[in-house]
Amino acid sequence: MEVFIRKYNVFDIKNMVDIWNEIVNEGNSFPQNENLDFICGEKFFEQQTYCAVAEDSKTNEIMGLYILHPNNIGRCCHIANASYAVTKRMRGKGVGRALVIDSLVSASKYGFKVMQFNAVVVNNYRAIRLYKNLGFTQLGKIPNGFKLGDDTYEDIYLFYYDLQNLKCIDI
Repeated sequence: MEVFIRKYNVFDIKNMVDIWNEIVNEGNSFPQNENLDFICGEKFFEQQTYCAVAEDSKTNEIMGLYILHPNNIGRCCHIANASYAVTKRMRGKGVGRALVIDSLVSASKYGFKVMQFNAVVVNNYRAIRLYKNLGFTQLGKIPNGFKLGDDTYEDIYLFYYDLQNLKCIDI
């Protein structure tokens, strides 16, 4: 498997929607609780600052994606936010790492100064390990900040990355 990250196109939307909905239905990392259909997905992805897909360059299979957008408006619009979705059977194979690194590069290209994650669920061990390995700073914890799919609550962490440190990442 060879991971290739590229800007999405209209032909990717069905696969992107399927992967996005897989994460939503797991109920343990995305705040959304409703699935996207093709039309809503097309509009949703189009509204982002940038979206990319992770493709297996040998099979052309879409293995994951990310969305990139401002974390806030006005005087805080220099702070980016991103969400990542990797299909379950491709997790633990470097796809997420490739997506995160590409999103940091893209965020910098779009003029963002910082990447911030508002709600990393504490039991998302792979993501937390990845963010720490890439040099993200953990800001704190919000008790019971995330409602899981089984209607229980879990703590969330906040993370940020100063995009001026981008040159420190092994790309």
